[in-house]
Amino acid sequence: MTRIFRYLPVLVLALFCVQLASAQSTFDINVGFGYAHDSAPKTGIDNSVSGVLGPCPNPSGNSTCQPISGLGSFMLGVGGRLMLWKHFGAGFSADIEPAQGNYANLTSYYTALGAGPGTYELKDRVTFVNVDGIFRPYTSKKADINIIGGIGDANVKFYQGVSTSGSVLGNTNQSQYQQSANHFQVHAGVGVQLYVSGNIFIRPEVDIHYAPNLNTQFNSNLAWGAMVWVGYSIGNR
Repeated sequence: MTRIFRYLPVLVLALFCVQLASAQSTFDINVGFGYAHDSAPKTGIDNSVSGVLGPCPNPSGNSTCQPISGLGSFMLGVGGRLMLWKHFGAGFSADIEPAQGNYANLTSYYTALGAGPGTYELKDRVTFVNVDGIFRPYTSKKADINIIGGIGDANVKFYQGVSTSGSVLGNTNQSQYQQSANHFQVHAGVGVQLYVSGNIFIRPEVDIHYAPNLNTQFNSNLAWGAMVWVGYSIGNR
């Protein structure tokens, strides 16, 4: 989340520019929900004590090689877009995985180290931050076509999750942050912005995120997603 706040000045600048822009300028604020996907890697995590959680090449044929889950998660989004001209503008968005995903089961590893009874998992949370240029080849009072492209950051945070059950406390779940991996990314997408009432719009959009070295956590450097944005346009359309 800290890296997201580094991009907030972009939004502040956009709001300021709305006041200075011509009568044709608009500023869109929006929130969204959707899905992001990257397949599971073919390698796994060595769940034995001697492996020290290193990579292992054959999860299906090795009892100590724990499979890794891919990215296939519900996402929430927030963003804004400033159209200084009728067909050209710029925008910011952050797509955040609200719940931690189950990346790998490490119960055998921690049990062998003497940890108490329970289920031990490595969990992950993915965030995509995007700063984009926007091209609208078609625009009208009822609909706009948006083609976007830009750069940003792909962040994967890891947590240690522990689930235990006891006669006094019952079932307990704990999560502790471990580390994160940050990747530069190139972002592209296309969407159709439909005005449903006045300046209120819905924008279905599909996206791709190309992040070099993302395949160190998942199967591919390319993740795709789909979002539905709901927002409001400020200014004259």
